[in-house]
Amino acid sequence: MLQNKSIAVVVPCFNEERQVERVLDTLPGFVDLVIVVNDASTDGTAAVVQRCIERDRAPGTPLTRRLAQAGPGVYDRADNLALDMDREAEKRFSPCTEFRREHSRVVLLTHARNSGKGASVATGYKCARDHGADCTAIMDGDGQMDPAELERVCLPVVEGRADYCKGNRFKHRSARRAIPPVRYFGNGLLSILTKIATGYWRVSDAQTGFTAISREALESLELHTLYPRYGVYNDLLQKLNIGNFTITEVPITPHYVVGEQSKMKIPVVIPQISGLLLRLFVQRLFKKYLYQSFHPLFLLYLVSFLAFLVDIPLVYRFLHAYIARGEIMLAHLTLLTTIWIFAFQSLVFAMWFDMNDNDRLYV
Repeated sequence: MLQNKSIAVVVPCFNEERQVERVLDTLPGFVDLVIVVNDASTDGTAAVVQRCIERDRAPGTPLTRRLAQAGPGVYDRADNLALDMDREAEKRFSPCTEFRREHSRVVLLTHARNSGKGASVATGYKCARDHGADCTAIMDGDGQMDPAELERVCLPVVEGRADYCKGNRFKHRSARRAIPPVRYFGNGLLSILTKIATGYWRVSDAQTGFTAISREALESLELHTLYPRYGVYNDLLQKLNIGNFTITEVPITPHYVVGEQSKMKIPVVIPQISGLLLRLFVQRLFKKYLYQSFHPLFLLYLVSFLAFLVDIPLVYRFLHAYIARGEIMLAHLTLLTTIWIFAFQSLVFAMWFDMNDNDRLYV
């Protein structure tokens, strides 16, 4: 425990037989539950974790699974319906088998098929939620996250200062040299797009998985709907923003030469996550600023996008007339310029309202 709060750590793994043992052996003693999610690895990851479980002796009493029971009273109907919803949602998680020992704080969950990084996070989160952990952290099994920094990541959540805390490698003074250039550029680009999509305008290093989340925030999430692949942390930020949960960041050290082998292919991941972020942005506008509580920024965003769309055929006609016939259509030029200025101003005001409304959620 950390300050009398129970701590769970989710360790997503895929083919990490060379790294995962060191991760498990170096976890701090205040961790009450370690959930290793083996995403159908084809190497010896499962065997290595099982050996760690057999020799592990928990310093205290490991967290046990909580079993929710249906109530018999007439006033239990809503809670019983919620239990039914949870049972239906369980069918949408990736099937897995469990390996555990009573004396160990480590649990191994092995997916029946390779389901992706996000699916592993969802499985681990569900297990931590079922065990009632007060704070749940993520530490990948590739050894890139220093266990000595786990307390720093968990403290804002444990102390109640934030609902979600994430590490930020960009804040380290050696970031530009320690992070490979392609990853530095790709992460920076996705971080900018993540600000717009999620509403957390002050967040950076959006792709890091070194995070901690409170039990209240975790219980509010529909975990089975999390994006199943590498965009899971972007998706998670959007869901937290819609729920008006507070987040913060702490500096962490970038580690890239610890023997890990990255599974992320930057040229493939950036287009995929960019498409995801566009969808998350639209969802956030409708869910948060139309359905939950109407806000003028919804109209400003909508008007700006519509104006830009109207401007496209006008620009095409103007350029076609100029290139094909050398004709400058002043009326078209004046109209398209006016519409473009109006669209740009609407977009700027919408983003300004968006920043002001969500600034309170970053602590």
